[in-house]
Parts: sequence; structure tokens; C-alpha cells
Amino acid sequence: MIYLPQKVHIQEVVLRDGLQNEKQLVSTEEKLKLIDRLIACGLRQVEITSFVNPHLVPQMADAEDLCNRLQQREGIMFSALILSEKGLYRAMRCGMPQVGVYVSASETHSRRNSNRSIDEALEEARRLIRKARQAGIKVRAGVMNAFGCAYEGKVPIGKVAELSDALLDAQPNEICLADTSGLGNPLQIKEVLNRVRSVTGVTPLSLHFHNTRGLGLANVFSALEEGIFSFDTSLGGLGGCPFIEGATGNIATEDTVSMLHSMGVETGIDLSALIGVSLDFEKVLGRTFPSLISHLYASLKADGS
Repeated sequence: MIYLPQKVHIQEVVLRDGLQNEKQLVSTEEKLKLIDRLIACGLRQVEITSFVNPHLVPQMADAEDLCNRLQQREGIMFSALILSEKGLYRAMRCGMPQVGVYVSASETHSRRNSNRSIDEALEEARRLIRKARQAGIKVRAGVMNAFGCAYEGKVPIGKVAELSDALLDAQPNEICLADTSGLGNPLQIKEVLNRVRSVTGVTPLSLHFHNTRGLGLANVFSALEEGIFSFDTSLGGLGGCPFIEGATGNIATEDTVSMLHSMGVETGIDLSALIGVSLDFEKVLGRTFPSLISHLYASLKADGS
């Protein structure tokens, strides 16, 4: 007998992770429209931006403008990524209720991503977590490349557990393990989760999968079997890390929701409406997205099926 969670929580990351690699800049107006439509579909957790250097990530240059024009809604959790103390202060000034703070389990990626060693990035992350919590901001602390690194290959499970434990010492609200390079496989997911849970205990644990090698949804199912019920997804399967060559998008929100619903797992998301949002957003970016279910839906609709 396979036991799966009755309901899964989805955090939509298309506005941050999804857009950060896109060369065509999306206007603040289009971002606001997208947020409204995502919420109308039933999404309740939306990562809307990152407070980073706009010269390095031009798509996030409107972070303050977007936040200032965004209407806070009851029951909706907006969040943003931060990498530095300056980023935290920017988030605080914008009244951001939750921030994400990540360290990499790969020395090479850590230096490419933040120009810091793992130890230096960890020290900074713990300081940021404490300051954010003192300011009343919720914190999602994460470990990037938790399932392998495109530059270094295999990442020791012990290193992932060690970093998770060190982050927990700063008392974040949640720990997130990210398959930044998209190297994870279903058996590995179980092994890492079992080890990390030995240190995280009752602290909520979420997962952030990329679909670089086509194993994203298989990894979701593997995590579901382990009782995980919180995942990051990106509309259309957009995404990728600017500091990892060849890194492709996150698991597509609509593909993930479709799989979950077909297995009887609730998400609170209107799949048909979500597909419509994805297909419309393709027109904004002027290209076809990697997601599968949206295009199957469009094809069947065109055939009158």
C-alpha cells in the first residue's frame, strides 16, 4: 500500500526563478497581472522577486516597484530571495513577510553564486536569518545543490545534513532542499531526506526540483512517499540558475498539479485556469514553454477533443 499526503502545498516561483534567466525583460505591469491570475487559480504561496544586484540579474531590477505596487492579500504569502544584508534591508523596507536565504553545498557553485566560500556564505546566511526573524520576517532557509553539483558531481549527504543543521541553529521557519543542478534521482531523494530529517526533526521541510534530466516529477513522487507535502514549481517549467551552465527550468507547475490531481492529491489549484495562464504567458515572452500538459491541453482543444 502506498500512502501519499492528502494535500500538497505549492510555492510558485516563476516570477523569480522562472524569469531570472529570461533575456526578454518582463514589465512590472505584466508581473502584477501574472500574480493576480496565479492567485485566482488558487495559488497561495508566490515568490515574487529577489533583492539582488540588478546588473547581474536585470529581470529583478524592479523589485521595489513591484513590491510597492503589490496589494497584500489575506491568506497569501508573498516571498523574495535575498543574498546579502543589503538585500534583507531592501526586503524589510518593502514589508516583505517572508524571505529565502540559501547556501550551496558545492564550493564551486557557492563562489560563482555569491563570491563566497561555503563557510563564508553559511556565516552570512545565519546572520541574515537571525536579523530577519528579529524583524518579524519569516525565513525559508535552503541548501542548494543538495542532490549534486554540475561542477563537482556528487555532493556528500553528510554535507547536506551538516549545512541543514547549521542553518537550523539560526531558527528559520523552514528548511528547503534544492536540486539546483537537476542531478537528483528518486532513490537519492529518499536517502537524502532520511538523513536530513534526522537533524531537522519537526521543522517543516520543502523541496525545490529542477527538471534538467527529466526526473523532476519522478523525484516529486519519491518525496511524496516520504511524506513531503511542500514543493516549489514554476509556471510553464521556466527557470534555471544563472550561475550553472546548461541548467534548465524548474518542474512545471501545471505538470506537477496534473500529476497530483490524477493521483487524488489535492492542491487547491484550478488546473484548467492555470493552463490558460501558462499559455497566455507564453505570448508575453514570445516562446513555447517546456511544460507538457499545457500543450497537450491546447492540442486537444484545437482538435475538439
